[in-house]
Amino acid sequence: MSSLRAKIQDVFNEPACENNRGKDAKARKEGCSKPLTPGAAAGGCAFDGAKIVLQPITDVAHLVHGPLACEGNSWDNRGTASSGPTLWRTSFTTDLTELDVVMGQGERKLFKAIHEVKEAYGPPAIFVYPTCLTALIGDDIEAVCKRAAEKFGLAVVPVNAPGFVGSKNLGNKLAGEALLEHVIGTVEPDDAGPYDINILGEFNLSGEFWLVKPLLDRLGIRVRACIPGDARYLDIAGAHRARAAMMVCSTALINLARKMDERWDIPFFEGSFYGITDTSDALRNIAELLVKQGADPEILGRTEALIAEEEAIAWKKLAAYRPRLEGKRVLLNTGGVKSWSVVHALMEIGIEIVGTSVKKSTVEDKERIKQILKNDNHMFEQMAPRELYAMLSERKADILLSGGRTQFIALKAKTPWLDINQERQHPYAGYHGMVELVRQIDLAIHNPIWRQVREPAPWDCQPAVRQELSRTKNETATLQVVQEFAGTTADDFGEC
Repeated sequence: MSSLRAKIQDVFNEPACENNRGKDAKARKEGCSKPLTPGAAAGGCAFDGAKIVLQPITDVAHLVHGPLACEGNSWDNRGTASSGPTLWRTSFTTDLTELDVVMGQGERKLFKAIHEVKEAYGPPAIFVYPTCLTALIGDDIEAVCKRAAEKFGLAVVPVNAPGFVGSKNLGNKLAGEALLEHVIGTVEPDDAGPYDINILGEFNLSGEFWLVKPLLDRLGIRVRACIPGDARYLDIAGAHRARAAMMVCSTALINLARKMDERWDIPFFEGSFYGITDTSDALRNIAELLVKQGADPEILGRTEALIAEEEAIAWKKLAAYRPRLEGKRVLLNTGGVKSWSVVHALMEIGIEIVGTSVKKSTVEDKERIKQILKNDNHMFEQMAPRELYAMLSERKADILLSGGRTQFIALKAKTPWLDINQERQHPYAGYHGMVELVRQIDLAIHNPIWRQVREPAPWDCQPAVRQELSRTKNETATLQVVQEFAGTTADDFGEC
């Protein structure tokens, strides 16, 4: 536990974070997360955060050391996609019971489970996740993993992030520490080149990174490792030979980006692939970083030519949607990098932003929003369901973009809703992704169902019908009244 405590303190003291550098020593030790209520997880525990970051590594076996419920709670918790291996979709757990705890069988059972996974699946690596229970009873995960690696001849990586140590965001960073300590730098690639880059914090949600990677391929830029989206273990193990890096989600893996820069001289920048302008800026920044690292400057010209070509295609497709969407009002209830990148993307085609949440956004994210919106009046830390419902029911927004947890508020308010979070079914990254996002917004707003559900029911416009329904005392009579007025609308009865 002493090593875990040291890692947590190191994560809190993050010099790459501008906000953290401005704090005194005492404030840095407290970290950036809000204080938690005892027993609460504040949107996810550290174990959940670590699993989110590492599970998209597709050819690795992810073994949870703890009760069965911990694995069931975190399996497939993001809509990431794989272009090959499917091992990451298989759940592995030691399934500790009360008897195992009482008899002290935790470490023995973990060692046996590692052997069984190795024999049955032969993965290049096994990631082991301790949980609250196994951390509290004192199972030495690191010792078991070290012994198993020596005996079975494969990488066994301890991910020391039990749930009780902190929030989901802390778990994200502890997962990055596990990669630094046990994975990155353990394999020397034999094909390193001057155009190799790493993409950090990209989860390949709904396969959206596959809309970006072809652009990099056309420029001759190779993604040495995308961490974690659609990643392979050996690619991450050789990620230290990349020449530059782009960080997509700073709140998750900024410690990984900084330490890779310090150890292996891999400069990084934070960018976004959401929206036409941000995608173009990201491609330019990647090319410029590579040139600074020794690549041929001619890549700058090729990058500009590619940007000009792709932007022209995208704007031509978006032109059909502008008359239908210009002036439409969007309420964005998400967080992190999407709180500003999606805002910028939508404003490019004339959509008005009436509000954007900044619940999971960094100080830098909030500053970007202020620059884009010219003020902070449209930012809110969090909005209670009652307030959100009131805003939507009063038609202050034409559509809500959010995660699945708030969709029913929008539906109750009879307002169009579109999933923008990790459970979404459509990819929105890159030039083609931006066109798809606008297309989905257009489909949602102009769906004819909204006009129909907002119309008053016929019996609300005809008092006689309402009185007849209230008078009937049995289901048969009620059905007769309903059938009599079936197919009628409010127009048939005049205004209410």
